[in-house]
Amino acid sequence: MPSTCSSHQEMNNWIIAILPLLAGWLLDLLIGDPQRLPHPVVWFGKMISFGEHRLNKGRHRILKGALLSLILIVLVFLATWFMRSLLTTYISPLASYILDAIIIFYCLAGTTLIREVRAVFLALERSLDEGRKQVARIVGRDTSELSAQEVRTAALETLAENLSDGVIAPLFWLALLGTPGMLAYKMVNTLDSMIGYKTERYKDFGCWAAHIDDVANYIPARLTALLMVVASGRPRLLRFVWKNGRKHASPNSGYPEAALAGILDCRFGGPHSYFGQIFDKPYIGDHERPLTTADMKKAVRVNRTAEVMMVCLVILVRSIL
Repeated sequence: MPSTCSSHQEMNNWIIAILPLLAGWLLDLLIGDPQRLPHPVVWFGKMISFGEHRLNKGRHRILKGALLSLILIVLVFLATWFMRSLLTTYISPLASYILDAIIIFYCLAGTTLIREVRAVFLALERSLDEGRKQVARIVGRDTSELSAQEVRTAALETLAENLSDGVIAPLFWLALLGTPGMLAYKMVNTLDSMIGYKTERYKDFGCWAAHIDDVANYIPARLTALLMVVASGRPRLLRFVWKNGRKHASPNSGYPEAALAGILDCRFGGPHSYFGQIFDKPYIGDHERPLTTADMKKAVRVNRTAEVMMVCLVILVRSIL
């Protein structure tokens, strides 16, 4: 009898532990990023901008950039951990679970990303100018001179890369370090997206932010590519991914991009303009062909399937830990 009660208790604890994940994930599926509510990433951006404007000048820019990055990441982790502890101790464990669900909801960007990519393809059906404006919402490059093919390519590259940054990597760090680790990862990612460029302004100050992001995404990027290949049902593409993923200037972004290029049998990469500077990125894939709305729909299906598999994987890991 005691063993039966114990197993029931363990089952109840397991269900309670995964409920925040399921609640947060389902909220993202149904709503996406809330447009009218304050978002932690917006606050992160303001903190980074405040520090960058005051520190990114004079001497020792590498050191100052490294200190800003490390302090902000640790601050977010500790603040989240402390808030959860306060809620558990002084209010109720249920309050900390609700906080977890909210954090997971805010940290996942799968639905919003898919909506934005679909909007790019719909805008292109109206006009090239609208397509350029729409894709500028989700890419950092200059889009004013892009052709229709280049607009579609940029959107699909972003879909693949941000499956890793916006879904798989946050869930990976959730599995390892809970919601404090998940939110700290979002700070890492925000730092890289704001100051992790090799331009004249950021090449020194943002180099540590870029390196930290590379480390944080090393396993998630490769895991993303693996999940995409499994989702496509074509395991032989792993060899293609391994060969082409290493061509990218980033140590990580090339792997999910290579996975999608292999799945769609297309070519990504090539020269891009960032902040007025041209960066000649290596091509990923060999088959240069027109991309279509059907390709976008296939890519979205692969993304969603990979996302579901990752959620199941996190539930498995959290049940073991």
